[in-house]
Amino acid sequence: MFIITAHHVSAQPKNLYDKERARTIPISISEPANTSVQCTNQSQCSVAFISAGYGVPHNDYTFISELLNNRGYLSIAIRHELKTDPPLSITGNLYQTRLENWQRGVKTLKFVKKTLEKQLTSYDFNNLLLVGHSNGGDISALLANESPSYVKELITLDHRRVPLPRSKAIKVLSIRASDFSADPGVLPSNIEQKQYPSCVIKIDEAQHNDMSDSGPLWLKNRISHIMTNYIKSHKCDTVNH
Repeated sequence: MFIITAHHVSAQPKNLYDKERARTIPISISEPANTSVQCTNQSQCSVAFISAGYGVPHNDYTFISELLNNRGYLSIAIRHELKTDPPLSITGNLYQTRLENWQRGVKTLKFVKKTLEKQLTSYDFNNLLLVGHSNGGDISALLANESPSYVKELITLDHRRVPLPRSKAIKVLSIRASDFSADPGVLPSNIEQKQYPSCVIKIDEAQHNDMSDSGPLWLKNRISHIMTNYIKSHKCDTVNH
């Protein structure tokens, strides 16, 4: 079992600039922890994008970066909301009123991929793992629903609005808290989970707002354990063991 004792992620903060949108994109990059594995143009290492929940700092998921780094991933935590952005809607049909926010996030993910794959050629940006908490999970799911060939896996932490992709080309894991329910149609049914490569795992007594570094240690360990098992096997029946 993956146990968190302390955060050892050495993150490199960086700002990317999207000229087309006149938008600065803060990111934090942390490299694979296994120094015995050489990432080269001929043998590229895996890449994961981490998208934060609304109002949560993008670098407040170091426990996830750490487990990904230990599995050989380059992890890139991405800030989506800037002070100049309109606030996230809390009224009306939230799928409709928040769509602009999610679409802006999708554009940001695409820009980060396009920019960094030119700079970090020892890493595989064509087989991405997307990880997103809450609103960051909605952004990640929206991109996955576009079915770009470069998105291979999606892990969401209690996102609630955007339906998960029903696609045999994208492996999906959604880790659920216990205090809120997802909107109808967001999560695959039991039949759909068998039809498509998807797993839905609920953690008893987990709180939606606790799925970041500021959450309790037991919950971070549980999330890390589930994610690690999933990345190893991609089998739903072994994820919780």
